[in-house]
Amino acid sequence: MTDSWATFDAGAEGAGGGAGSDFGADLHLDLSAGRGLRAGLVEALREAARSGRLAPGTRLPSSRTFAADLGIARNTVAEAYAELVAEGWLTARQGSGTRVAERARPLRPAGSARVRHPAPKRHSYSLVPGTPDLGAFPRAAWLTAARRALTDAPNEAFGYQVDARGRVELREALAGYLARARGVYADPERIVLCAGFAHALMLLAGVLRARRVRDVAVEGYGLYMHRDTLTRAGLRTRPLAVDDAGARTQDLSGAVGAGTGAVLLTPAHQFPTGAALTPARRAAAVDWARSTGGLIVEDDYDGEFRYDGQSVGALQGLDPDRVVYLGTASKSLAPGLRMGWMVVPPGLLDEVVAAKGRTDWTSSAVDQLTLAEFIRSGAYDRHVRGMRLRYRRRRDELVAAVSGRVAVSGIAAGLHAVLDLPAGTEAAALRAAAWQDLAVVPLSFFAHPDAELPRREALVVGYGTPPTSAWSATLTALLAALP
Repeated sequence: MTDSWATFDAGAEGAGGGAGSDFGADLHLDLSAGRGLRAGLVEALREAARSGRLAPGTRLPSSRTFAADLGIARNTVAEAYAELVAEGWLTARQGSGTRVAERARPLRPAGSARVRHPAPKRHSYSLVPGTPDLGAFPRAAWLTAARRALTDAPNEAFGYQVDARGRVELREALAGYLARARGVYADPERIVLCAGFAHALMLLAGVLRARRVRDVAVEGYGLYMHRDTLTRAGLRTRPLAVDDAGARTQDLSGAVGAGTGAVLLTPAHQFPTGAALTPARRAAAVDWARSTGGLIVEDDYDGEFRYDGQSVGALQGLDPDRVVYLGTASKSLAPGLRMGWMVVPPGLLDEVVAAKGRTDWTSSAVDQLTLAEFIRSGAYDRHVRGMRLRYRRRRDELVAAVSGRVAVSGIAAGLHAVLDLPAGTEAAALRAAAWQDLAVVPLSFFAHPDAELPRREALVVGYGTPPTSAWSATLTALLAALP
Protein backbone atom coordinates (compact mmCIF):
# COMPACT_ATOMS: atom_id res chain seq x y z
CA MET A 1 0.00 0.00 0.00
CA THR A 2 1.31 3.50 -0.78
CA ASP A 3 1.38 6.66 1.32
CA SER A 4 -2.07 7.89 2.42
CA TRP A 5 -3.67 11.03 3.78
CA ALA A 6 -6.14 11.17 6.64
CA THR A 7 -8.00 13.96 8.44
CA PHE A 8 -7.64 14.68 12.15
CA ASP A 9 -9.70 17.24 14.03
CA ALA A 10 -9.82 17.82 17.77
CA GLY A 11 -13.50 18.66 17.34
CA ALA A 12 -14.34 15.57 15.28
CA GLU A 13 -17.28 13.27 15.92
CA GLY A 14 -17.24 10.50 18.51
CA ALA A 15 -17.00 6.77 17.95
CA GLY A 16 -20.54 6.50 16.72
CA GLY A 17 -20.32 9.20 14.01
CA GLY A 18 -20.98 8.62 10.35
CA ALA A 19 -18.45 8.36 7.58
CA GLY A 20 -17.48 11.58 5.84
CA SER A 21 -18.31 13.92 8.73
CA ASP A 22 -14.64 14.59 9.71
CA PHE A 23 -13.00 17.49 7.90
CA GLY A 24 -9.93 18.29 9.96
CA ALA A 25 -6.25 18.86 9.29
CA ASP A 26 -4.42 16.57 6.90
CA LEU A 27 -1.82 14.17 8.29
CA HIS A 28 0.49 12.22 6.01
CA LEU A 29 0.79 8.54 6.99
CA ASP A 30 3.33 6.19 5.46
CA LEU A 31 1.52 2.85 5.13
CA SER A 32 4.43 1.07 3.49
CA ALA A 33 3.88 -2.11 1.53
CA GLY A 34 5.12 -5.35 3.00
CA ARG A 35 4.03 -4.79 6.61
CA GLY A 36 0.34 -5.53 6.21
CA LEU A 37 -2.45 -3.01 6.54
CA ARG A 38 -2.96 -3.22 10.29
CA ALA A 39 0.73 -3.38 11.17
CA GLY A 40 1.49 -0.51 8.82
CA LEU A 41 -1.30 1.62 10.28
CA VAL A 42 -0.21 0.86 13.85
CA GLU A 43 3.41 1.81 13.12
CA ALA A 44 2.43 4.98 11.23
CA LEU A 45 0.19 6.22 14.05
CA ARG A 46 2.74 5.25 16.70
CA GLU A 47 5.47 7.18 14.90
CA ALA A 48 3.18 10.22 14.43
CA ALA A 49 2.50 10.30 18.18
CA ARG A 50 6.13 9.60 19.13
CA SER A 51 7.51 12.39 16.92
CA GLY A 52 4.93 14.94 17.99
CA ARG A 53 3.23 15.24 14.59
CA LEU A 54 0.12 14.10 16.48
CA ALA A 55 0.08 16.31 19.57
CA PRO A 56 -1.08 14.94 22.93
CA GLY A 57 -4.84 15.34 23.29
CA THR A 58 -5.51 15.32 19.53
CA ARG A 59 -8.83 13.59 18.86
CA LEU A 60 -8.72 10.96 16.15
CA PRO A 61 -11.59 10.32 13.76
CA SER A 62 -13.96 7.45 14.31
CA SER A 63 -12.90 4.06 13.01
CA ARG A 64 -15.62 4.27 10.38
CA THR A 65 -14.56 7.68 9.10
CA PHE A 66 -10.86 6.83 9.20
CA ALA A 67 -11.46 3.59 7.33
CA ALA A 68 -13.41 5.46 4.65
CA ASP A 69 -10.60 8.03 4.32
CA LEU A 70 -7.97 5.30 3.89
CA GLY A 71 -10.12 2.98 1.81
CA ILE A 72 -9.66 0.01 4.16
CA ALA A 73 -11.91 -2.11 6.37
CA ARG A 74 -13.31 -0.55 9.55
CA ASN A 75 -12.21 -3.54 11.64
CA THR A 76 -8.58 -2.92 10.58
CA VAL A 77 -8.72 0.60 12.01
CA ALA A 78 -10.53 -0.55 15.17
CA GLU A 79 -7.91 -3.23 15.82
CA ALA A 80 -5.07 -0.72 15.26
CA TYR A 81 -6.68 1.72 17.70
CA ALA A 82 -7.09 -1.05 20.29
CA GLU A 83 -3.44 -2.09 20.04
CA LEU A 84 -2.22 1.48 20.48
CA VAL A 85 -4.56 2.00 23.45
CA ALA A 86 -3.08 -1.11 25.05
CA GLU A 87 0.45 0.24 24.44
CA GLY A 88 -0.45 3.59 25.99
CA TRP A 89 -0.12 5.69 22.84
CA LEU A 90 -3.88 6.36 22.64
CA THR A 91 -6.74 6.66 25.11
CA ALA A 92 -10.38 5.72 24.51
CA ARG A 93 -13.23 6.89 26.74
CA GLN A 94 -16.95 6.72 26.24
CA GLY A 95 -18.21 10.08 24.95
CA SER A 96 -14.69 11.41 24.45
CA GLY A 97 -13.61 9.32 21.50
CA THR A 98 -10.08 8.16 20.77
CA ARG A 99 -7.29 10.62 21.51
CA VAL A 100 -3.51 10.76 21.56
CA ALA A 101 -2.35 10.06 25.12
CA GLU A 102 -0.59 12.67 27.21
CA ARG A 103 3.07 11.68 27.23
CA ALA A 104 6.51 13.09 27.92
CA ARG A 105 8.12 15.43 25.40
CA PRO A 106 8.21 13.79 21.94
CA LEU A 107 11.40 11.99 21.02
CA ARG A 108 13.55 13.51 18.27
CA PRO A 109 15.61 11.47 15.84
CA ALA A 110 19.36 11.55 16.45
CA GLY A 111 20.96 14.65 14.98
CA SER A 112 17.68 16.56 14.74
CA ALA A 113 17.87 18.41 18.06
CA ARG A 114 16.54 21.91 17.72
CA VAL A 115 19.23 24.56 17.56
CA ARG A 116 18.36 27.37 19.91
CA HIS A 117 19.63 30.83 19.02
CA PRO A 118 19.72 33.19 21.97
CA ALA A 119 17.39 36.15 21.55
CA PRO A 120 19.01 39.57 21.45
CA LYS A 121 19.31 41.09 24.90
CA ARG A 122 16.46 43.44 25.65
CA HIS A 123 17.18 46.46 27.78
CA SER A 124 14.72 48.34 29.92
CA TYR A 125 15.66 51.50 28.03
CA SER A 126 17.18 52.03 24.59
CA LEU A 127 18.75 54.98 22.85
CA VAL A 128 20.27 52.94 20.03
CA PRO A 129 19.95 55.07 16.88
CA GLY A 130 18.29 53.98 13.67
CA THR A 131 14.74 53.26 14.79
CA PRO A 132 11.73 55.60 15.01
CA ASP A 133 9.15 55.55 17.78
CA LEU A 134 7.37 52.35 16.75
CA GLY A 135 4.48 53.09 19.06
CA ALA A 136 3.66 56.12 16.92
CA PHE A 137 2.88 54.10 13.82
CA PRO A 138 -0.37 55.58 12.44
CA ARG A 139 -2.44 52.41 12.73
CA ALA A 140 -5.87 53.97 12.21
CA ALA A 141 -4.81 56.06 9.21
CA TRP A 142 -2.93 53.10 7.72
CA LEU A 143 -6.00 50.89 8.12
CA THR A 144 -8.14 53.50 6.39
CA ALA A 145 -5.68 53.65 3.50
CA ALA A 146 -5.57 49.85 3.33
CA ARG A 147 -9.36 49.63 3.09
CA ARG A 148 -9.46 52.18 0.29
CA ALA A 149 -6.57 50.50 -1.50
CA LEU A 150 -8.21 47.07 -1.29
CA THR A 151 -11.54 48.44 -2.47
CA ASP A 152 -9.98 50.05 -5.53
CA ALA A 153 -7.34 47.42 -6.28
CA PRO A 154 -7.62 45.71 -9.68
CA ASN A 155 -7.89 41.94 -9.59
CA GLU A 156 -4.45 41.52 -11.16
CA ALA A 157 -2.88 43.19 -8.10
CA PHE A 158 -3.44 39.93 -6.20
CA GLY A 159 -1.52 37.87 -8.75
CA TYR A 160 2.17 37.55 -9.44
CA GLN A 161 3.63 41.02 -9.95
CA VAL A 162 5.11 41.01 -13.44
CA ASP A 163 6.87 44.40 -13.25
CA ALA A 164 10.08 44.09 -11.24
CA ARG A 165 9.98 47.83 -10.55
CA GLY A 166 6.89 47.38 -8.37
CA ARG A 167 3.33 48.68 -8.49
CA VAL A 168 2.92 51.67 -10.77
CA GLU A 169 0.44 53.26 -8.35
CA LEU A 170 3.12 53.60 -5.68
CA ARG A 171 5.81 54.67 -8.14
CA GLU A 172 3.55 57.49 -9.38
CA ALA A 173 2.70 58.59 -5.83
CA LEU A 174 6.37 58.57 -4.85
CA ALA A 175 7.40 60.53 -7.94
CA GLY A 176 5.11 63.38 -6.94
CA TYR A 177 6.07 63.28 -3.28
CA LEU A 178 9.83 63.11 -3.82
CA ALA A 179 9.76 65.98 -6.32
CA ARG A 180 7.72 68.14 -3.96
CA ALA A 181 9.32 67.28 -0.61
CA ARG A 182 12.90 66.30 -1.45
CA GLY A 183 13.67 68.05 -4.75
CA VAL A 184 14.22 64.74 -6.56
CA TYR A 185 13.79 64.35 -10.31
CA ALA A 186 11.72 61.18 -10.17
CA ASP A 187 10.06 59.80 -13.27
CA PRO A 188 7.84 56.86 -12.20
CA GLU A 189 9.47 54.78 -14.93
CA ARG A 190 12.83 55.17 -13.19
CA ILE A 191 11.64 54.28 -9.69
CA VAL A 192 12.38 50.73 -8.51
CA LEU A 193 10.69 49.55 -5.34
CA CYS A 194 12.60 47.29 -2.99
CA ALA A 195 12.50 45.79 0.50
CA GLY A 196 14.34 48.59 2.29
CA PHE A 197 17.75 50.22 1.95
CA ALA A 198 19.78 47.05 2.48
CA HIS A 199 18.02 45.34 -0.40
CA ALA A 200 18.58 48.32 -2.67
CA LEU A 201 22.27 48.48 -1.79
CA MET A 202 22.65 44.75 -2.39
CA LEU A 203 21.19 45.13 -5.89
CA LEU A 204 23.39 48.12 -6.68
CA ALA A 205 26.50 46.38 -5.36
CA GLY A 206 25.91 43.49 -7.74
CA VAL A 207 25.42 45.86 -10.67
CA LEU A 208 28.60 47.77 -9.83
CA ARG A 209 30.60 44.56 -9.58
CA ALA A 210 29.26 43.43 -12.95
CA ARG A 211 30.44 46.79 -14.35
CA ARG A 212 33.94 45.96 -13.08
CA VAL A 213 33.83 48.59 -10.37
CA ARG A 214 36.24 47.58 -7.64
CA ASP A 215 36.32 50.47 -5.17
CA VAL A 216 33.46 52.23 -3.41
CA ALA A 217 34.19 55.23 -1.23
CA VAL A 218 32.19 55.37 2.00
CA GLU A 219 32.04 57.87 4.82
CA GLY A 220 34.56 57.30 7.59
CA TYR A 221 31.68 56.94 10.03
CA GLY A 222 28.75 54.81 8.91
CA LEU A 223 26.87 51.55 9.36
CA TYR A 224 29.03 48.43 9.20
CA MET A 225 26.10 46.49 7.65
CA HIS A 226 26.30 48.69 4.58
CA ARG A 227 30.05 48.19 4.30
CA ASP A 228 29.55 44.43 4.68
CA THR A 229 26.97 44.42 1.89
CA LEU A 230 29.47 46.03 -0.47
CA THR A 231 32.28 43.74 0.64
CA ARG A 232 30.21 40.60 0.11
CA ALA A 233 29.63 41.73 -3.48
CA GLY A 234 33.39 41.78 -4.02
CA LEU A 235 33.83 45.54 -3.67
CA ARG A 236 36.47 47.29 -1.58
CA THR A 237 35.32 50.11 0.68
CA ARG A 238 37.57 53.15 0.92
CA PRO A 239 36.88 55.57 3.81
CA LEU A 240 36.46 59.31 3.34
CA ALA A 241 37.25 61.54 6.28
CA VAL A 242 34.23 63.22 7.90
CA ASP A 243 34.16 66.59 9.65
CA ASP A 244 31.65 69.31 10.48
CA ALA A 245 31.04 69.90 6.76
CA GLY A 246 30.28 66.25 6.04
CA ALA A 247 32.36 63.81 4.03
CA ARG A 248 35.48 65.20 2.38
CA THR A 249 34.28 64.61 -1.18
CA GLN A 250 37.22 66.61 -2.51
CA ASP A 251 39.30 63.52 -1.66
CA LEU A 252 37.25 61.15 -3.83
CA SER A 253 39.81 60.78 -6.60
CA GLY A 254 42.42 59.60 -4.14
CA ALA A 255 39.99 57.30 -2.32
CA VAL A 256 38.79 55.22 -5.29
CA GLY A 257 41.86 55.38 -7.51
CA ALA A 258 42.12 56.44 -11.11
CA GLY A 259 39.40 54.22 -12.54
CA THR A 260 35.63 54.45 -12.44
CA GLY A 261 34.21 53.98 -8.97
CA ALA A 262 31.30 54.86 -6.75
CA VAL A 263 30.64 56.62 -3.46
CA LEU A 264 27.96 56.07 -0.81
CA LEU A 265 26.92 59.29 0.93
CA THR A 266 24.36 60.54 3.47
CA PRO A 267 24.34 64.18 2.28
CA ALA A 268 21.30 65.63 4.07
CA HIS A 269 22.25 64.30 7.50
CA GLN A 270 25.50 62.37 7.80
CA PHE A 271 25.11 59.21 9.82
CA PRO A 272 26.06 59.24 12.59
CA THR A 273 27.78 62.63 13.06
CA GLY A 274 24.74 64.60 11.87
CA ALA A 275 26.61 67.01 9.60
CA ALA A 276 24.98 68.24 6.39
CA LEU A 277 27.14 68.07 3.28
CA THR A 278 27.99 71.66 2.34
CA PRO A 279 27.17 73.04 -1.12
CA ALA A 280 30.87 73.10 -2.04
CA ARG A 281 31.31 69.45 -1.15
CA ARG A 282 28.11 68.51 -2.96
CA ALA A 283 29.48 70.19 -6.06
CA ALA A 284 32.80 68.39 -5.59
CA ALA A 285 31.05 65.02 -5.50
CA VAL A 286 29.10 65.76 -8.68
CA ASP A 287 32.18 67.09 -10.46
CA TRP A 288 34.07 63.91 -9.56
CA ALA A 289 31.24 61.70 -10.88
CA ARG A 290 31.02 63.62 -14.16
CA SER A 291 34.74 63.68 -14.79
CA THR A 292 35.40 60.03 -13.98
CA GLY A 293 32.13 58.37 -14.98
CA GLY A 294 31.64 57.48 -11.33
CA LEU A 295 28.34 56.95 -9.53
CA ILE A 296 26.98 58.58 -6.37
CA VAL A 297 24.66 56.48 -4.18
CA GLU A 298 22.62 58.83 -2.00
CA ASP A 299 21.14 57.48 1.23
CA ASP A 300 18.37 59.94 2.18
CA TYR A 301 17.44 57.94 5.27
CA ASP A 302 15.71 60.67 7.34
CA GLY A 303 15.49 63.62 4.97
CA GLU A 304 12.01 64.61 6.13
CA PHE A 305 13.09 65.40 9.68
CA ARG A 306 14.83 68.78 9.70
CA TYR A 307 14.06 71.13 12.58
CA ASP A 308 16.17 74.25 12.18
CA GLY A 309 15.90 76.28 8.99
CA GLN A 310 15.00 75.25 5.47
CA SER A 311 15.00 71.58 4.56
CA VAL A 312 18.15 70.36 2.83
CA GLY A 313 17.17 68.93 -0.54
CA ALA A 314 18.45 65.73 -2.07
CA LEU A 315 21.84 65.69 -3.82
CA GLN A 316 20.20 63.87 -6.72
CA GLY A 317 18.68 67.12 -7.96
CA LEU A 318 22.14 68.34 -8.96
CA ASP A 319 22.69 65.53 -11.47
CA PRO A 320 19.98 62.85 -11.86
CA ASP A 321 22.17 61.03 -14.41
CA ARG A 322 25.03 60.42 -11.96
CA VAL A 323 23.15 59.91 -8.65
CA VAL A 324 21.11 56.91 -7.51
CA TYR A 325 18.66 58.18 -4.91
CA LEU A 326 17.67 55.72 -2.13
CA GLY A 327 14.84 56.32 0.31
CA THR A 328 12.69 54.22 2.62
CA ALA A 329 9.68 54.35 4.90
CA SER A 330 11.77 52.88 7.74
CA LYS A 331 12.28 56.16 9.63
CA SER A 332 9.13 58.01 8.58
CA LEU A 333 6.77 55.08 9.27
CA ALA A 334 8.35 51.82 10.44
CA PRO A 335 11.15 49.49 9.34
CA GLY A 336 8.80 46.51 9.62
CA LEU A 337 7.04 47.62 6.45
CA ARG A 338 10.16 46.67 4.46
CA MET A 339 9.44 49.41 1.94
CA GLY A 340 12.14 51.28 0.07
CA TRP A 341 12.72 52.83 -3.32
CA MET A 342 15.47 53.75 -5.75
CA VAL A 343 15.40 56.53 -8.33
CA VAL A 344 17.79 55.16 -10.92
CA PRO A 345 19.64 57.04 -13.69
CA PRO A 346 18.46 56.02 -17.18
CA GLY A 347 21.79 54.45 -18.07
CA LEU A 348 21.60 52.11 -15.06
CA LEU A 349 17.92 51.24 -15.02
CA ASP A 350 17.95 48.10 -17.16
CA GLU A 351 20.78 46.59 -15.14
CA VAL A 352 19.07 47.29 -11.81
CA VAL A 353 15.77 45.83 -13.02
CA ALA A 354 17.58 42.76 -14.33
CA ALA A 355 19.34 42.34 -10.97
CA LYS A 356 16.02 42.52 -9.15
CA GLY A 357 14.51 39.85 -11.36
CA ARG A 358 11.66 39.44 -13.79
CA THR A 359 8.96 39.86 -11.14
CA ASP A 360 8.54 41.92 -7.98
CA TRP A 361 8.68 39.35 -5.18
CA THR A 362 10.15 41.49 -2.43
CA SER A 363 7.25 43.64 -1.21
CA SER A 364 3.58 42.89 -0.80
CA ALA A 365 1.48 44.40 -3.58
CA VAL A 366 -1.20 45.20 -1.01
CA ASP A 367 1.30 47.14 1.13
CA GLN A 368 2.51 49.00 -1.95
CA LEU A 369 -1.05 49.97 -2.85
CA THR A 370 -1.71 51.00 0.75
CA LEU A 371 1.35 53.25 0.87
CA ALA A 372 0.34 54.77 -2.45
CA GLU A 373 -3.08 55.63 -1.04
CA PHE A 374 -1.47 56.84 2.20
CA ILE A 375 0.66 59.30 0.23
CA ARG A 376 -2.07 60.41 -2.21
CA SER A 377 -4.56 61.09 0.58
CA GLY A 378 -2.17 63.42 2.42
CA ALA A 379 -1.96 61.08 5.42
CA TYR A 380 1.77 60.62 4.91
CA ASP A 381 2.45 64.36 5.03
CA ARG A 382 0.26 64.75 8.11
CA HIS A 383 2.06 61.91 9.86
CA VAL A 384 5.52 63.27 9.02
CA ARG A 385 4.57 66.75 10.25
CA GLY A 386 3.27 65.30 13.51
CA MET A 387 6.37 63.20 14.05
CA ARG A 388 8.61 66.13 13.20
CA LEU A 389 7.04 68.09 16.07
CA ARG A 390 7.34 65.13 18.44
CA TYR A 391 10.99 64.47 17.66
CA ARG A 392 11.86 68.15 17.87
CA ARG A 393 10.37 68.32 21.37
CA ARG A 394 12.44 65.31 22.38
CA ARG A 395 15.57 66.84 20.91
CA ASP A 396 14.97 70.07 22.80
CA GLU A 397 14.36 68.16 26.05
CA LEU A 398 17.56 66.17 25.53
CA VAL A 399 19.65 69.27 24.86
CA ALA A 400 18.20 71.05 27.88
CA ALA A 401 18.78 68.04 30.15
CA VAL A 402 22.47 67.55 29.27
CA SER A 403 23.32 71.24 29.04
CA GLY A 404 26.45 72.05 31.00
CA ARG A 405 27.49 68.40 31.27
CA VAL A 406 28.36 67.33 27.72
CA ALA A 407 28.52 68.96 24.29
CA VAL A 408 25.77 68.07 21.82
CA SER A 409 26.12 68.07 18.03
CA GLY A 410 24.31 66.84 14.93
CA ILE A 411 20.95 68.05 16.17
CA ALA A 412 19.64 70.13 13.26
CA ALA A 413 17.83 67.12 11.82
CA GLY A 414 17.13 63.43 12.19
CA LEU A 415 16.36 61.15 15.10
CA HIS A 416 19.69 61.09 16.91
CA ALA A 417 22.35 63.34 18.44
CA VAL A 418 26.03 62.98 19.32
CA LEU A 419 27.04 63.61 22.92
CA ASP A 420 30.75 64.43 23.20
CA LEU A 421 32.12 63.23 26.53
CA PRO A 422 35.03 64.59 28.57
CA ALA A 423 38.30 62.83 27.71
CA GLY A 424 38.75 59.51 29.43
CA THR A 425 35.09 59.09 30.48
CA GLU A 426 33.55 57.05 27.64
CA ALA A 427 34.24 53.63 29.14
CA ALA A 428 32.83 54.69 32.50
CA ALA A 429 29.73 56.11 30.81
CA LEU A 430 29.13 52.84 28.99
CA ARG A 431 29.48 50.88 32.23
CA ALA A 432 27.09 53.25 33.97
CA ALA A 433 24.59 52.88 31.11
CA ALA A 434 24.76 49.10 31.45
CA TRP A 435 24.10 49.49 35.18
CA GLN A 436 21.01 51.54 34.31
CA ASP A 437 20.00 48.79 31.81
CA LEU A 438 20.23 51.44 29.09
CA ALA A 439 21.36 50.52 25.57
CA VAL A 440 23.65 53.16 24.07
CA VAL A 441 26.28 53.08 21.32
CA PRO A 442 29.67 54.86 21.24
CA LEU A 443 30.60 56.85 18.14
CA SER A 444 33.64 54.61 17.63
CA PHE A 445 31.30 51.70 16.88
CA PHE A 446 30.50 53.30 13.51
CA ALA A 447 34.08 54.01 12.44
CA HIS A 448 35.47 52.35 9.31
CA PRO A 449 38.35 50.08 10.38
CA ASP A 450 40.71 51.73 7.87
CA ALA A 451 39.66 55.32 8.51
CA GLU A 452 42.16 57.74 9.99
CA LEU A 453 39.88 59.57 12.37
CA PRO A 454 40.77 61.67 15.41
CA ARG A 455 40.02 60.04 18.73
CA ARG A 456 36.58 61.21 19.78
CA GLU A 457 34.85 59.94 22.92
CA ALA A 458 31.14 60.29 22.30
CA LEU A 459 27.78 58.56 22.45
CA VAL A 460 25.32 58.43 19.54
CA VAL A 461 21.92 58.85 21.17
CA GLY A 462 18.81 57.82 19.25
CA TYR A 463 16.20 60.01 20.88
CA GLY A 464 13.60 58.88 18.37
CA THR A 465 13.81 55.26 19.54
CA PRO A 466 11.96 55.14 22.90
CA PRO A 467 8.17 54.89 22.89
CA THR A 468 6.45 57.97 24.25
CA SER A 469 5.56 56.19 27.48
CA ALA A 470 9.24 55.44 28.17
CA TRP A 471 10.85 58.68 26.98
CA SER A 472 11.02 60.42 30.37
CA ALA A 473 12.45 57.35 32.16
CA THR A 474 14.93 56.76 29.35
CA LEU A 475 16.19 60.32 29.58
CA THR A 476 16.56 59.92 33.35
CA ALA A 477 18.60 56.75 32.83
CA LEU A 478 20.86 58.56 30.35
CA LEU A 479 21.48 61.42 32.77
CA ALA A 480 22.44 58.90 35.46
CA ALA A 481 25.01 57.36 33.10
CA LEU A 482 26.69 60.58 31.98
CA PRO A 483 29.82 61.82 33.78
